[in-house]
Amino acid sequence: MAAAGGGLGALGAGEAMAAAHALSLPAEAYGNDPNIEMIWAMKAYQHAEVYFNLISSVDPKFLKLTKVDDQIYAEFRKSFGDLRIDVLDPEELKSEPAKAKWRPFCMQFDGVVEDFNYGTLLRLDCTKDYTEENTIFVTRIQFFAIETARNREGHNTAVYSHAMETKSVAPERRISA
Repeated sequence: MAAAGGGLGALGAGEAMAAAHALSLPAEAYGNDPNIEMIWAMKAYQHAEVYFNLISSVDPKFLKLTKVDDQIYAEFRKSFGDLRIDVLDPEELKSEPAKAKWRPFCMQFDGVVEDFNYGTLLRLDCTKDYTEENTIFVTRIQFFAIETARNREGHNTAVYSHAMETKSVAPERRISA
């Protein structure tokens, strides 16, 4: 995943402090401020980039995303046992019937998972990188539930395996005498 032009890394110290302060204020203080929306988008992108790098570097089967992964996974599979998670259908996350099913699942983690309802980017097809076509905006608890399931059920292994194959294919070096 290439770094976005500009992005968080382009912020100076003062701008980063202002962004951190802005992100600590309650949402009601802003309305639809485009600058705040851009900061949130950059933060979500940074989180996505870090996560993709993580599952590319460490076998996802061994990752623990939160202190309560076991609880999240158990409740997720109890509520969404038939949900196909390798390639997600956006309707299973965003339609009105889906929202009605997701809402009680998400709310049970209020006070359990920090920032459970913050916006986060999620890959639709877990074998691919984050791209405009392969990304959907979800709550953090939806991200944790789906990615924990993908990790435990072996779906994210494809990303890790591909990264390891790419790393191991090094150009041959010839030594001249």
